[in-house]
Amino acid sequence: MSAPGRKVRLATAAMLLVATTVTACGDGKDDDGKASAPKAPATIPELTKDPLTLSFVWFDWPPAQALEAFANAEYKKERPNATIKVNTVPNANWHDAMFTQFAARKTDFDIAILDSQHIGEAVTNGNILDLTDFVKNNIDVAAYNPYLLAAYGQFPQAETGKRDENASLYGLPLLGDTWTMIYRKDLIGDKPPQTWDEMISVAETCQADNPGVSGLAFHQANGSDAAAVTYNTVNGVYGGNLWDPKNRKIEGVLNDAAGQEAMDVLVNKMKPLTAKGSGNWFIDEVNAAVAQGKACIAFNWIAASGGLLDPKQSTLGTTREQILDKLGFATLPSQKTNLVPLGGMGMHVSAYSATANQAEALNFMKWFERADIQKKWAAAGGVPSRTDALESPEFLNAGPFNQVYTDSVPRMRDMWNVPEYARLVDIENTNVNAALNGAKKPKDALDDIAKEQQGVLDSSSRKGGGGL
Repeated sequence: MSAPGRKVRLATAAMLLVATTVTACGDGKDDDGKASAPKAPATIPELTKDPLTLSFVWFDWPPAQALEAFANAEYKKERPNATIKVNTVPNANWHDAMFTQFAARKTDFDIAILDSQHIGEAVTNGNILDLTDFVKNNIDVAAYNPYLLAAYGQFPQAETGKRDENASLYGLPLLGDTWTMIYRKDLIGDKPPQTWDEMISVAETCQADNPGVSGLAFHQANGSDAAAVTYNTVNGVYGGNLWDPKNRKIEGVLNDAAGQEAMDVLVNKMKPLTAKGSGNWFIDEVNAAVAQGKACIAFNWIAASGGLLDPKQSTLGTTREQILDKLGFATLPSQKTNLVPLGGMGMHVSAYSATANQAEALNFMKWFERADIQKKWAAAGGVPSRTDALESPEFLNAGPFNQVYTDSVPRMRDMWNVPEYARLVDIENTNVNAALNGAKKPKDALDDIAKEQQGVLDSSSRKGGGGL
C-alpha cells in the first residue's frame, strides 16, 4: 500500500476534524453542567504549507502586543508560512466580543483567550474544543503547577480549585497573573506593610505627610471585573467567602459578618485614601497615578506593570534604575488569611475556526507550552505557568515584580468558575462601584449583590458547584 498523497492526507485530516466537531456540537446545553464541547483530535493533523494567519482575540493591554511580537519572532522560525495576529478590543467589550461571535457560530478568530471564569460558558455552549485527548498526547502536565493548569483549562472546576486528573481540559495557560502591591520606598520606607490593617495605616500617614499624593490607588470601575476583584480580594484577606459552591448558596455567605467587615474596610477605610475622581479607575488609571507620583501604595495586575519602569511614561526618574529607587513591588499583605486574586488567562480553540486553522492552533499551543519557549516568553514579558519557567532566571530576572508572582501562586483564589459568571460579575461590579461612589450604603450594596446573584443561580437549571 502506498502512502496517501499530501492533498489526500490533508483532506482526511480535515474531515476527521470536522466530523468530531459536528458530531459533538449539538445545542451545547446541559442541565447538569457537564461538558458538551466538541473534541479536538489527539494528534495534530498535517499542517498546511500555504500562507495562514492564526488569529487570536484578547483585550487591549501590553501583553497582547507582547504576544503578537513574540509569536511572530519565534513561531515563524518553525512555521514561516504562519502569521500571528492578536486582535484586541477594549477590556469592557472583551467577553461580548467573543461570545457574540460564538452565539452566531462563526468566529473571525481561531484562538480565544478566555478568562478562567469564561470557560464554563464556552464549554456548555459547545464553543471551544475539548483538548483532553490532545493534552494527553502532547503536553507534559506534570510540568505545571496543578492549580494553574486547572484554572486556565479545566471544567467543571473542583470546589477546592485543585487539578482533577480525571476532569476534561479545554484550554492551556497563556499568561499567569495576580496583583502586586506597588509602594513608594522613598515615602514609606523599604519594608512593605505586612498586614492589611498596617497597609491602611501606613497609607493614611503617607497621604497626610505628602499633600497631593493619595494614600492608595486601586481598581474601582464598573466594568470588566474591576470593582468585583477589588471587593473579592478584601473579602478574602478578611476571612470571607464568595459563596458555598457545593450548595450554590451566595445569600447569607457573601454578606455574612466577614463579608460585611470587608465591605466596611473597602468603603470606609480604603476609599477615603484614594484620589478624588478615582471612582472609575482601572488598570491604566492606577498605573498613571503611580507613574506620576500621585500614590503612596497601589495595587495592579503584574502583567500590566511593565510600563511603570519606562522613563518615558514616568515622572519618578529618567532611568529605570532611578524609578526602582522609588518603587517597590511586594506580595499582598495578609490579614485573617493570605489569599490573593488569580489573574491570567488560557488559550482556547474556537469550535468554528477553519479546520486548517484549528490544526495550526493546536500546533501553536504545543509549541508555546514547550519548556524552552516558556522561558523565552517569560524573558519577553510573559508570565508563565510551568513550574520550571516560574522558577527560572529568565523569568525572575525579567522584572522586579516577577518574584511576587512566583511567591503568590500558593496563595491564589479564583471566583465562580461557572457558566453564569458574566451575570454574576456584572451584579457585583455595579453594586461595589455604587458603594465606592456613595450611591449605596455598603451593607445595602452587599445585600443586593447576594440577593441578585442568588437569583441568577436559582434561575439556572444547573446542579452542583464548580467554583471556588
